[in-house]
Amino acid sequence: MESQKKRVLIVGGYGMVGSHIARLIRQVDHHIELILAGRNPQNGISLAKELNHAETAYINLEESFDLSHFQKIDLIISAVDDHSNILRETAILNGIACIAVSELADQISPTAFLGLHKTIIAPVVYAGHWQAGILTLVVKQLANKFRDIKTIELAGLFDPKDSVGPLVANEVSDFVGNALIRKEGNWLSLQAKENPRTIDLYNHSSVIGYPLSTLDVPSIAAFTNAKNIRFDFITGESIGSNKGLHASHDLYMTIEGTLLSGEKRKLSTIVSGPRGNSHLTAVGVYLIAEKILGLNGQPEHKIGGLYLPETIVPIHNISNRLKGFGIEMMEETSESL
Repeated sequence: MESQKKRVLIVGGYGMVGSHIARLIRQVDHHIELILAGRNPQNGISLAKELNHAETAYINLEESFDLSHFQKIDLIISAVDDHSNILRETAILNGIACIAVSELADQISPTAFLGLHKTIIAPVVYAGHWQAGILTLVVKQLANKFRDIKTIELAGLFDPKDSVGPLVANEVSDFVGNALIRKEGNWLSLQAKENPRTIDLYNHSSVIGYPLSTLDVPSIAAFTNAKNIRFDFITGESIGSNKGLHASHDLYMTIEGTLLSGEKRKLSTIVSGPRGNSHLTAVGVYLIAEKILGLNGQPEHKIGGLYLPETIVPIHNISNRLKGFGIEMMEETSESL
């Protein structure tokens, strides 16, 4: 398929996350037709003019979604809350590729079961991981240094100074309730507020975090078999704010286990997105879209099925790819155990 004939529907396409996604796609392909959809399409007119080969459209998932109102769509990107799974189900039933970023671990089963009952002819990607999979992609690369992993502790730091759109704001307000973690090889559903954890930050201060059921936890368990895994949501001053710059979004990860050399180590790494939460999420979505659409010299991924970010995005060079988007990656400690 020629790139100039491809059409991408971004629901929430003129919002904080969606506009970043649209710009990242446009930077590498000037011909893909972008449809920036949402409940107030007039708010996306200036962005559509900026991008060229772009238009706006009205979509309100609380009312309905009629695919027949659109010409052929090659990829649907959901940058809005879609807890009714309207966009994913539409994609599966109509053979359209789809990337969705808003689901937690307990929300993916309806479309997972639908996918098992239907023949999926285009990639459908569950990207409800933190920052649409960036955290898990980095962990997968780091895990290659180990022959055995015992514990993986993860955290995402939200800086209140970071300007976010309704998608992220709604998620932040919902970060309570039960959380899925792995402890001593057992899967546990915990009350988040009753199970805090202290996380040490880059500046040697510490904050309290609470577990959250992101898709990172079961994803990372699948490829590492680590017996202990949890992800915590934390708030505090980011690396960017501390430097007097734009509030960054910072990811903390600690992996404890046995290296390939046989040494027992605890490696701690920080990934910092200097442009904040929304841009970091958009980069995660773009890396997936890049594979599905065959952008930036990548071979187009045409095989249908259910995917995760780490099963469709190559990880062998992920640290350098992230640096290309201005994202910093710091290995902070390497402690002997």
